[in-house]
Amino acid sequence: MYMYKNFFIFILIIFSLNLNAATVDTVLIKSVSMDTTYKAAVILPSSYAGTTGTYPVVYLLHGAGGHFDSWLTKTPDKNFLKNLADHHEIIIVLPEGEVYSWYLDSQFDKKSQFETHIIKEVVPKIDALYKTVKDRQGRAISGYSMGGHGALYLATRHPEVFCAAGSMSGGVDMNYSKFRFSGDLTRTKQEFQRILGTSDPDSEAFRDNSVINMVDEIKKNGLAIIIDCGVDDYLLEVNRALHERLVYQNVSHDYTERPGGHTWAYWENAVSYQMLFFEKIFKNRRVSAG
Repeated sequence: MYMYKNFFIFILIIFSLNLNAATVDTVLIKSVSMDTTYKAAVILPSSYAGTTGTYPVVYLLHGAGGHFDSWLTKTPDKNFLKNLADHHEIIIVLPEGEVYSWYLDSQFDKKSQFETHIIKEVVPKIDALYKTVKDRQGRAISGYSMGGHGALYLATRHPEVFCAAGSMSGGVDMNYSKFRFSGDLTRTKQEFQRILGTSDPDSEAFRDNSVINMVDEIKKNGLAIIIDCGVDDYLLEVNRALHERLVYQNVSHDYTERPGGHTWAYWENAVSYQMLFFEKIFKNRRVSAG
């Protein structure tokens, strides 16, 4: 009888934990700009269902070759983002950016309009469906690799939408000749040709769309910025270069180098620090759940 009682208590504990865990919604978002429908994942903290209050939102972008669900399926701990949503009492949104968009609006590929998608289609849809803080003071954006560049790019160009931005192992300079990468770049050149109309890394298109050349705008907009990169990452040099430009321009920001490379283990670790950074920003701006 004692054994059965303990087993019953164990089942109740597991059931209770499941009831109190963060949940994941999959939302269909119509893209008028690209004449299609994309999915986005929305992670809601466990407290969400029991309150009428509003929640700050962190948008997390994926990297090249990924999709909206990469953050859910690729991290070593598959419950990692759920735990972060619960711990920080935030909504986490994972939008689609396709395999190689760099989150900009391409003049050459009408099916790659991801700046418009995120800013004018995803954010308004999330605000309409969920109890969000519907103001820039309650929104932050970050991402890894291509998504790191995308997060800084979008926040810099749209300070009316986001108050803070982060980058993890970000391709913050699109000039791939500066990457410490020894592999075949044929596919990279083809994809840049598709979205930028050129594969010449020294061209005006590369310069104008690279975050590293947008420091003046970052300074003017007063964004809260956090950047980190692993010391074994092939994008380390371009991240250091952006950091140096920000320091030279006296732009306040957090910059960290940690052991690690261009890996999910690194990004899972890094995003924990970024969420702490965003939580502090939200609290300083008197934005929190409730």
